[in-house]
Amino acid sequence: MTQAEKPIIFAPPTYQYTKGHLNEDEIDEDPIEQFHQWFDYAKGNVPEGSSILPESTVLSTARLPSGRVSSRVVLLKELDHQGFVVYSNWETSKKSKDYESNKWASLTFFWSYAQRQVRVEGKMERVSRELSQRYYDTRPRGSKIGAWASPQSSAIQSRHELDVYYKKYEEQFKDKKDNEIECPQFWGGMRIVPYEIEFWQGGVSRLHDRLVYSRDSPDQEWTVRRLAP
Repeated sequence: MTQAEKPIIFAPPTYQYTKGHLNEDEIDEDPIEQFHQWFDYAKGNVPEGSSILPESTVLSTARLPSGRVSSRVVLLKELDHQGFVVYSNWETSKKSKDYESNKWASLTFFWSYAQRQVRVEGKMERVSRELSQRYYDTRPRGSKIGAWASPQSSAIQSRHELDVYYKKYEEQFKDKKDNEIECPQFWGGMRIVPYEIEFWQGGVSRLHDRLVYSRDSPDQEWTVRRLAP
C-alpha cells in the first residue's frame, strides 16, 4: 500500500461533554417552544469575539428517483408553529430541483459551545408571496439586487459574467427606492413543516441524551420518546 493509499485514521476525541443532561420532565410539551428556549440560550451565549450565527442550519434535500442528497448551510429566518422558514432562489437552485420530486427535507442545528444539536425532519412548502415580500423588504439594497442578478446554481463562465448581471439590475432599479424593489417571482420562502424534531444534549462518556418529538401529520399531537445515543 502506497502512502497515498493509506487511510487517514483520526485519533479518538479527548473532548468531553459536561454541560448536563436533558430529562423528560424538564422539556416543554411543545417542541417549537422547546426550540425557542434552546435557540435563545444559544443566541445569548455565543462566545465573546466569535462570528458564530446561531441561526445557521444545514438544510438537506434529496432528488428522486436517484435519491442523491445535497446539503448546504442556510440561515433560519422565521419560525412559528407552522414550521421553519428559509429563503432562496426556487427556480434554478439545486434545492428547488429536489423540491420538484421530493418534498421531504431536514435541518440540523449544532451549537458546539452549548453542546447541543437539534434535528428537524419535515416536508417543504412554499410560503405566500406576501410573506416572501415582507421578508425581502428587510434585506439590504445590495442583497435585493443580488437576488435578481444571480441564476443560482447555474453554470456561468466567470465572475465577470455575474458582475455584468448585477450591474444590469443595478441600472434597472436605479430610480427605485429600496422599498420599491419588488421581490422576484422565483425567489422566496420555503417552510419546512416538521414531522420530527430531535433535541440532543451531549453527555459524559458519550452517553448523550436524545429526546424526539414526532407525529404522522401536521394536525396530530406530538409524542415524545427517548433514543439511545
